[in-house]
Amino acid sequence: MEQNRRNGLSRRGLIRGGLLAVAASGAAVVGFAGPAHAAVVNLGLDRQGAKRVQRWTLTMYGYKGAIDGLLGTNSWKAMQRWLRSWPGQPSPYRGAIDGIVGPKTIASLQANLKKFEGYKGAIDGIAGPGTKAAFWRKAYSNPPV
Repeated sequence: MEQNRRNGLSRRGLIRGGLLAVAASGAAVVGFAGPAHAAVVNLGLDRQGAKRVQRWTLTMYGYKGAIDGLLGTNSWKAMQRWLRSWPGQPSPYRGAIDGIVGPKTIASLQANLKKFEGYKGAIDGIAGPGTKAAFWRKAYSNPPV
């Protein structure tokens, strides 16, 4: 087991606590202060909520991955296509369709959540507790597909 002796943290402890993600390169990424380049970014959703998101992006927005409740790169590419092309989107996504959950993706999602899910925070591209709560409402607002 990898152990950081200075602060007593282990990879196993971080994984159990939900603080460790593994980037596509295989490097461990702790925390999400900047753009989240981790393989899975559920933004506060449980696996059932993430499966609901994957199902509604499946048919219209080109999601081709497994319905596994893990919002990875392909899930977020489909979300970016939805945020870019949905006619009612108040602030369309203008970044690359790359599956990276960065500030542009979060800001566009926040604009949608503000209009439709009661998000009251700033459109700042930072996925704080208010963004996560509104994303939860979004995931569970429609019947399961």
